[in-house]
Amino acid sequence: MAMHLLSRPADFDVIVTENLFGDILTDEAAMLAGSMGLLPSASLGETRRGLYEPIHGSAPDIAGRQLANPCGMLLSVAMMLRLSLGLEAEAALLEQAVWDCVTAGQVTRDLGGSLTTSEAGAAVRSRLVRAAA
Repeated sequence: MAMHLLSRPADFDVIVTENLFGDILTDEAAMLAGSMGLLPSASLGETRRGLYEPIHGSAPDIAGRQLANPCGMLLSVAMMLRLSLGLEAEAALLEQAVWDCVTAGQVTRDLGGSLTTSEAGAAVRSRLVRAAA
């Protein structure tokens, strides 16, 4: 699976696995996107409820230092809006705001930018406000 994920990533939409193997695969897949800070995740059951979090978890090694990339958390919120709350339009707006910031280079150090966690979050918020106006 690990080899196929790197050699043919477009072949996969959803991967179901146990926790440890999922942790390994998500760390590996993060490098396809450029950073662990970009990727959302969801643990879903048979109902619409779920647990949503960035794949990197709480990142205690950088806690309180304004180094964390907020995009994975924001994209996890977009997944929650879509999958648990049925708010497709709102999810799409949030995803677009995140990707607009990424493509504009308004990113944290893990992606080669210079923004702090708060500044990157504010950049996404600013784009959301403009989109909603």
